[in-house]
Parts: sequence; structure tokens; C-alpha cells
Amino acid sequence: MFTKHEPRLILSILLVLAFFIPALFGTPSLAATGDGSLSSPFSVSQAIANQDSTIKTVSGYVVGQPTSANTVVTNSYPNDYAIALADSSAETNIANMVYVQIPSSFRPEFGLKSNPSLKGKKVSVTGALSAYFTHPGLKYVSAMVFSGNDSPEPETPGVGSYYESASGKSGASLKSSLHEIIDDHTEISYTNVWDALRKTDEDPNNANNVILLYTGRSQGKTMNGSGVNDWNREHVWAKSHGDFGTTLGPGTDLHHLRPTDASVNSTRNNLDFDNGGSEHTEAKGNYYDSDSWEPRDSVKGDVARMLFYMAVRYEGDSGEVNLELNNQVNNGTAPYHGKLAVLLEWNEQDPVDAFERNRNEVIYNEYQHNRNPFIDHPEWASAIWQ
Repeated sequence: MFTKHEPRLILSILLVLAFFIPALFGTPSLAATGDGSLSSPFSVSQAIANQDSTIKTVSGYVVGQPTSANTVVTNSYPNDYAIALADSSAETNIANMVYVQIPSSFRPEFGLKSNPSLKGKKVSVTGALSAYFTHPGLKYVSAMVFSGNDSPEPETPGVGSYYESASGKSGASLKSSLHEIIDDHTEISYTNVWDALRKTDEDPNNANNVILLYTGRSQGKTMNGSGVNDWNREHVWAKSHGDFGTTLGPGTDLHHLRPTDASVNSTRNNLDFDNGGSEHTEAKGNYYDSDSWEPRDSVKGDVARMLFYMAVRYEGDSGEVNLELNNQVNNGTAPYHGKLAVLLEWNEQDPVDAFERNRNEVIYNEYQHNRNPFIDHPEWASAIWQ
């Protein structure tokens, strides 16, 4: 039971807390909430509360550069690798900030060392809601744009000048233009593919592991080889389809090489791709029969876009094999892969994700210096193979 003085005492305590809590923990964000789409982006406070690795667009003000979990610098920026966003341009409480890891393609426009005047500007960033420096963050960024009208919008990765000659084209003309764009690239040896895959397919939640294509299993980077539970190098465009083996070029092209469980890879062998069959006992969600393989739903689009790339990149010039897609299975050693109609469906069913985008960036920036156009522009597949 309250005494006559207790209500006044409780009110006084509440008033004191109301005054001191914002000073200690930062003023709660009053930013409007969105659904994380391009047209209705998350606020920074939403991004902090939803660190679930989903792909969302987040809008906020650039308030500095994070250099550790507990440090955000606001001048003398050491590099262009990251920015911190907040719902207020005056925010100083790190707990109210989200850290954005900037891919190399965006650093010239959004890195604070190169562009210190960006501090205080509002930007929208699309990426995976995932911790960076063990702090709420955005990783595997695929788009960065200015939210205000006072700055020009930058190009997204692989868009603009890289694909300029393909603009407005379709059919055979588009295919030819894309071939010329991606044709010349740095080739690596089949031995060096091991180390490259450790980087391109790194588990975003465990830097010591890679993600295996068909099983989705996270496995140690050094657990590779020919053992039953090892991972090995899968040619998604089966190397017997055109009989190119492991030669430089198609045999070592990272855009279609992925780490897979060795025994699952053996079962897939050189099967074409199609729907149906019996479920694989070890790789749940994958189905196969005597002439085709159906991968799990979350990588169906990945498989399709890798095959689209191979059919555009390898057109028979410079003594290379001419690879083409068709609507058949049982293609054997002919330089064909199927089934095109199904691959086009998979491209629609399983959209490009952050893992795929990051993989494209790593191959482009660190290894081959060419891109998979169908990751940057998945709509080009139907524009070519109508």
C-alpha cells in the first residue's frame, strides 16, 4: 500500500530516468519504418533489430567509419572499406548505428577516405543484414544510392560502362555483345582453383568454412579431396559436355566451378539439368534419375545463371570450345547442356541472392576480372533465349 508521499517519489524517479536515459543510451529513433524494399527501406533502428541475414534496403545518414566493434572515426579516415549509418546525422551513440561493409566497386563513390564530404549525407544501401566487426551491420552489398537530390546516383556493380555496348539489345545481338565484354579474362590453373573456391564460396558466418553447392553444408576449407565426406571441385557445366576437361579456360573458369560434397558430385556426374527423379539420400532437396539432376530450390537460379554464363563466354573463337544450351538431356560429350526451358524457369524461381553477388565480385576483383552478366542482369537470360 502506497503512503501519501510515494506517488510523488515514483513520479520524480521517472522524470529523472526520462532525462538521463537518452543521454546514456541515445535518443530512440523516430524514423519511419519500412518493409526493407527499395521503395520503402528499413530505418537504421529496424536494421539493428533484424540481423537475420535477409536482403534488405536500409536508409540512413553517414556518420563516420567503423574501425572496430566499438570505434567509429569521424575524420582522418584510414581507408574506404566501411561506413556507419544512423537515423540522425547528429548521432554519436555507436549502439544506434549500423556498420556497412563497402564492396570494392562502391569504394570510389562511398568510401570516406576518398569522399570525406559524404559525412552527413543520406544514403540507401541494399545488402544482407549481418554483423560486421561483431556489430549490427550490412554485408554483401549490391546497391548504394544517395537518398537526397543533391548528389548523383552511382552505378551498381557491373552496371553502366561495363555493359555499355550491350545496352538496348536482345537475342543474338545481346549474346554477341556480352561475349565480347566477358571474353578476355585472367585464367587460373586447376590447382589454384582450390584456393580460389575457399575465397569465392566462403561461409559468410564462418570464415574457416565454405558452403557446398548441392548440400548447403558448411565445411572446413581444408577438408577437400577425394574422400567420401571431402569437398571437391564441381564443374556445373559438366566438363564432358564439350570434352574440355580441366584445361585453362572452360575447365578452370570460376564462374561455374563450385565446392561440392565428393560423393554427391560423383552421383551428379555429367547429368543434364531437369526437374524430377528420386531424392538424393545425402543431399536432401536434390533429385536425380538416369539422365538429369535437379538441385535444391535455393540454388536452382545459381545453376541456371552459371550455365547461361558458359554458353555466352565460350563461343568457339580463339580455339576454344563452342558451348550451347538446348532443350535436351543425355547430351553426352556434345558441347551442349540442357534443359534450357527448365533453366529459364529456375532463373525466375530463385532470384539472385547476396552470396551469389558477393561471389561475382570476388571473381571479378581478385581472380578473373570478368563478370557473370546474368547475376548483374538476370533478365538478360530471357532476352537472349526467348
